[in-house]
Amino acid sequence: MLRYVAGRALQAAIASLGVLAIVFMVMRLSGDPTLLLVPENASREAIDELRHELGFDRPVADQFLDYVGGLLRLDLGISVVQRVPAASILASRLPYTVRLAAGALAVAFGLGIPIGIVMAIWRGGWGHRLLSVLVLAGQSTPTFLSGIVLILVFAVLLRWLPTSGADDAASLVLPSIALGAISMATFARIAQIAVLDELGKDYVRAGRARGLSLGAVVVRHVLRNAAIPVVTITALEVGNLLSGAVIVETVFAWPGIGQLAIQSIQARDFLVVQTVVLFVSLVYVALSLAADLVYAWIDPRIRLVRP
Repeated sequence: MLRYVAGRALQAAIASLGVLAIVFMVMRLSGDPTLLLVPENASREAIDELRHELGFDRPVADQFLDYVGGLLRLDLGISVVQRVPAASILASRLPYTVRLAAGALAVAFGLGIPIGIVMAIWRGGWGHRLLSVLVLAGQSTPTFLSGIVLILVFAVLLRWLPTSGADDAASLVLPSIALGAISMATFARIAQIAVLDELGKDYVRAGRARGLSLGAVVVRHVLRNAAIPVVTITALEVGNLLSGAVIVETVFAWPGIGQLAIQSIQARDFLVVQTVVLFVSLVYVALSLAADLVYAWIDPRIRLVRP
């Protein structure tokens, strides 16, 4: 098990370094932010002086090495627009996105897994067809459209919930549903396929032959064996929720890192954009590593496969 963990951790470290290099280079290709920080009638000397002060006149390789060195010291750099540490800007917005992602994951997991299990057990019946329509609607509706529809129905027409902001718990309901709808459909599909695959195996028929009800077999045996793909997709969906929050946070004026990324892109504050993208990417890598370790614990046979 220790060798398996070490191999996966090494892969995660290599992936993180690759993400860091790609993000750094792509953001350097977006243009020179110095021109946005000076008046329109600024002289060439003033522009060159500010560029030198910010370090943008140095070779890209030197800038990258300095950035990596700063990361090792937990220094993500200074925002070129707000002139405050990029890490503090991210930290101020991160709790809002974590709340939104947690709410969306609760919607997706709390609805998707039971729906998938019921669809597998009721396959072919009217309940299966009804739930399939619900899953298809959740999977095919873009988040911006579902967000607008939710606002029109529950905020404008019924006036049950606020249209935007993050003032209280009620403000979290609509964006969580809009963000979690697509992940809910994904969880339902994966859970249905996994449970159906297990229901066709010999141990299920043996349990039924011993007099166990289908529900008892599902609860005692099937759910654990079907958990591996669900664990895998959970790790990936958490990352998708963080990246998908960009659209939802814009629609609902939710002050998280998604809205921060949009504002920073418009201002060409690439150190902040770089920090947000790097954070989300590292979350993806960390969650993938966590998923590997969890389903290696669920199914010890996976440890026998060399990473």
